[in-house]
Amino acid sequence: MYLDSSALNLIFDDQTQARIYLESSSMLLVFMLIENGFVDIVSSDVLVFEKSHNPYDERRLFVSLVLEKAKRFKSSDDKTLERAELIEQEYGIKGMDALHLACAEQLQVDAFITCDDKMNKKYQGILPRDKSSYLYNGLST
Repeated sequence: MYLDSSALNLIFDDQTQARIYLESSSMLLVFMLIENGFVDIVSSDVLVFEKSHNPYDERRLFVSLVLEKAKRFKSSDDKTLERAELIEQEYGIKGMDALHLACAEQLQVDAFITCDDKMNKKYQGILPRDKSSYLYNGLST
């Protein structure tokens, strides 16, 4: 499973909004599954880069603790950058989001979790299309 930065940081967002509260509750369950070894996650240098640029110590620490559980790690290479550029061109998904998807594709993950509505709607790449089991965006699957 690949968790993008929006999913990793969701529990720190404004919990007074119903949707964020419900999605955060879902993510807490995912984190519990990871912690107890029921779900394997992967990581990438893209996630590490975004984590390192987060100005909030508590968030950086939490994301570090989650990413320590990763079973595999993807360093971006020329192939990753080329695929990210194609994702940008084909789907209009830009920058770091395209890099996250390229890494997830290359890791051949079983699930990609994001809280980014636009990415979820635009992406039509090689990841499995059964959104209930793969490309998950909180409550709006």
